[in-house]
Amino acid sequence: MLKQQTEFLKEIKQLNENIAYLTNKLYGRHSEKLDDPNQQSLFEDNGVFTEPEQTGQQSEEPEVTTGEKGKTRKPKRKRSEIISTDLPTEDEVHEPMIKLCPQGHDLQRVGKHYVRQEVRVIPGRLYVANIYEATYKCHQCDQQDAISHLYQGNAPWALIPHSMASASLVSEIAYHKYVLGTPLYRQKGYWKNQGLDLSDKTMGNWMIACAQIVKPVYDLLRQNLVSQKFLQGDETPYQVLQEPGKLATSKSYIWLARTIGRAQHQIVCYHYADSRAGKVAQQLYSGFTGVLQCDGYYGYNAIADSVEHVGCWAHVRRKFYDDANIDKKHFNASKGLTLIGQMMHEEQKWRKWDSVARYQARQKYLKLLLDEFWQWCDMADVLPKTRLGKAIAYAQGQRTALNRVLLYGEVDFTNNASERNMKSYVIGRKNWLFSTSPQGAEANAIWMSIVESAKANKTNPREYIEFLLKNVSQLGPRIKSVQVK
Repeated sequence: MLKQQTEFLKEIKQLNENIAYLTNKLYGRHSEKLDDPNQQSLFEDNGVFTEPEQTGQQSEEPEVTTGEKGKTRKPKRKRSEIISTDLPTEDEVHEPMIKLCPQGHDLQRVGKHYVRQEVRVIPGRLYVANIYEATYKCHQCDQQDAISHLYQGNAPWALIPHSMASASLVSEIAYHKYVLGTPLYRQKGYWKNQGLDLSDKTMGNWMIACAQIVKPVYDLLRQNLVSQKFLQGDETPYQVLQEPGKLATSKSYIWLARTIGRAQHQIVCYHYADSRAGKVAQQLYSGFTGVLQCDGYYGYNAIADSVEHVGCWAHVRRKFYDDANIDKKHFNASKGLTLIGQMMHEEQKWRKWDSVARYQARQKYLKLLLDEFWQWCDMADVLPKTRLGKAIAYAQGQRTALNRVLLYGEVDFTNNASERNMKSYVIGRKNWLFSTSPQGAEANAIWMSIVESAKANKTNPREYIEFLLKNVSQLGPRIKSVQVK
């Protein structure tokens, strides 16, 4: 009877913990900032695990502590830090309305007085280009042969046959969708105000057709990606309405693979798949034989024979944070979260060090903290079904992979870089919600790969898209028009 009562009490405790967790998810804050002043919460960078939701009243300027508890002030940035030096500058000089002195004499200009500086906008301008090929004739040959000899210029191929789409127009539509997160149905009004009454179906067809134009570049990115020694990976659910053999409400997935943060050339590749199975990992990482940093999802076990797995400590920390955020009493005893915070604090110091120096620092300092963390996990007396018990089990299940961070100075302590790229996709998904067809989902993956790779290499994505469309479209056979029902 006593044993049964004890089991009931354990079950009640676990149920209360689940209720508290779900309540916090619904109504609690989404930032992972901790209340305990002794608890460190330092990532190697401003990853998606620590970013609070931004509102219109918040500023992106860095906060500076004033020394007074709980209060911060935002430093005022210089105007030179806000306005890019690449922006064209014009001087606007306002002349006096009357160029006569009170005595009626003509005034002579001797200089100008600075008043202020403003930033102005000229709305985008559309125009229609009628493209012709000039026709030439050789009169001398005509006189000799009595036959007309006509020669024509060579206009570039149309971006899409029998379409009014241009590289500049399509790149602007792609920029609005994949960089600014504006879905096509919301772009209709914008383009109509500009004098172009486009349907979202037409724009969708253009996105799919032009994705095939830049696909050779996407394929080259993937080829270069798998030739790297170190990569990061992630995946997220996605919905496709007309996936063959699946319900419209079923889940498909977007997979992500990217280079590590200190790679010379940054590559970000998204891949659409109808499942999260290990066979997709085999397809995405085909030819890759290096080190992959990702979370503990079992689907990556399918490539364990050819790829070495390094764990992500940000995912581990989140598990412990979930427990700490629910049970404040338990939080005070959660030494594991404190140790992870200390490790991240040390990693922040070594962030810009070269690989050899970071490897040596990890061997000297990080290894001691790791040993202490695992010792605490081994000795922790907690119920396995509680949040803390699950957090410890999650960490223990990846112990080998998490410890491999000691072996490679090139690898980051977390895969926050891939999380940030995936966050860009998630933001877009929240706006356009789903893809109607698999072709649309594949096009999204291609375009997001182009956009995020450009951004990672500090290249203007809009200009890069237009450059690719103008040039790649002239290298191969003309594509056929694409129609999506």
